[in-house]
Amino acid sequence: MSQNQQASINDVRTVAIPVTDQDRALAFFVETLGFETRLDVPFGGGQRWIEVAPPGAQTTIALAPAGGTQPPVDSGIRLSTTSADGDHAHLKDRGVDVDEEVLRFGDDVPPMFSFRDPDGNTLYIVENAP
Repeated sequence: MSQNQQASINDVRTVAIPVTDQDRALAFFVETLGFETRLDVPFGGGQRWIEVAPPGAQTTIALAPAGGTQPPVDSGIRLSTTSADGDHAHLKDRGVDVDEEVLRFGDDVPPMFSFRDPDGNTLYIVENAP
């Protein structure tokens, strides 16, 4: 590739988080968070490659077997919602490890909170801007 050409990268397809028990992680993302299973296939050495996503989302989250990176990690993943308060209450009622309260930083920053999956990996939920 010459210096005048640009890479043809055009989207974010998948982000991965390490999990110690793929079945437990899959149940959490599908049954507790309401995600869809997009891919669940053998992945060499008796492992599986699993991808989940909120309904209608393009980017998926891979529930990758923990290898070199062991959980818990701060995934940096921000999920969007129409109601941070509603999702916070819903997840708290379902026994999910969520922040004590929804964070608010003024008018320019949307309400948000973090939660932990069964491995302690941190993900974030951020309310869509009005």
